[in-house]
Amino acid sequence: MDFKVRLGEEKDMQSVFNLITELAIFEKEPEAVEITVEDLIRDGFSDKPKFKVFVAEQENNIIGIALFYERFSTWKGRAIHLEDLIVTKSKQKIGAGKALYSAVLKYAHDNNFNRVAWEVIDWNSNAIDFYKSTGATYLNDWSVVQMNKENLAKFIQNN
Repeated sequence: MDFKVRLGEEKDMQSVFNLITELAIFEKEPEAVEITVEDLIRDGFSDKPKFKVFVAEQENNIIGIALFYERFSTWKGRAIHLEDLIVTKSKQKIGAGKALYSAVLKYAHDNNFNRVAWEVIDWNSNAIDFYKSTGATYLNDWSVVQMNKENLAKFIQNN
């Protein structure tokens, strides 16, 4: 393994942002990223950080990230949400993705969280197969529901 996994630092946020953008392109939504590097710095490194991120680093370059945050399940209690797991395309298949995934799961285990949850796009069969192979449960009968900022404002205005 010629890379290392560590907790991300403020200085890594440009690279984290670049990988988030790469993931959006892979998921066929290149215009979907609305955050900035400044948002990542503010929200990840304030007095009350909104997320943590593990980075995979090779030769002083960030080649992958696993960005996650704490949430609460009314059924299970303390939980982790894995927001993004990505390894840059040219560095896939060297074990960095599994190492990042393992770092998040170890963090959850070591800090007594009851569940780790995430979404995976339905056509990413490689990711789905990987997650299943690790013991994760794929919930075919649940759908992700979201309300964007524009529709949120419309709802509040009309209700």
